[in-house]
Amino acid sequence: MIMIVLAPCLLSPFYVYRGPKEKEYKTSEKLLNFLSEHKTEIKILTYPCPEYELIGWPRPPMSKEVFEKLGMREKAENIADFIGRVLTEEKPEKVIFLGVKGSPTCGVFNTTSSNPEKFPYKAVQEFFYLSKGERIKRSKELMREQGFEIVPGEGVLFEILKKRFPDAVYLEFDKDNIEESIEKLKKVVEDAI
Repeated sequence: MIMIVLAPCLLSPFYVYRGPKEKEYKTSEKLLNFLSEHKTEIKILTYPCPEYELIGWPRPPMSKEVFEKLGMREKAENIADFIGRVLTEEKPEKVIFLGVKGSPTCGVFNTTSSNPEKFPYKAVQEFFYLSKGERIKRSKELMREQGFEIVPGEGVLFEILKKRFPDAVYLEFDKDNIEESIEKLKKVVEDAI
């Protein structure tokens, strides 16, 4: 059995911090289509969204450092424990972790970085009251104001997962390059079958 452990926002775009945009809907559609084509060869494990577990929804865009300051490491450890328990009990022959490019928690090779001392923490509470359009606009402003950058490295959860499960395959889904991301996943799955 092949088990794909994937970030929940890849299948359910409503976990995305600001709410889904077109690329999140398209990611979900394409990924669900691919997974359904291979339903006899693979099992799917989605874990609880670490960011939702810690902050709720909707929430402002936050970097890895901001999430760590708010206590993300402990949440991520608990989620890694859950994943580990499932893998121990199910004993898949191959494990593929599928994260999200640029995610502060689920980035596999690229995460988001900023100075946590400059983050306006009151935005966490304010975001709850904004409409979807206002959230999208405010998200862009916050990213500019905070100097968010995509940098090499893992998000909080995937940093933990890579240490605990070094023999697994790790892939990063780029929602700005959906077709290429699906092709990479397809190749790894077909090589494992």
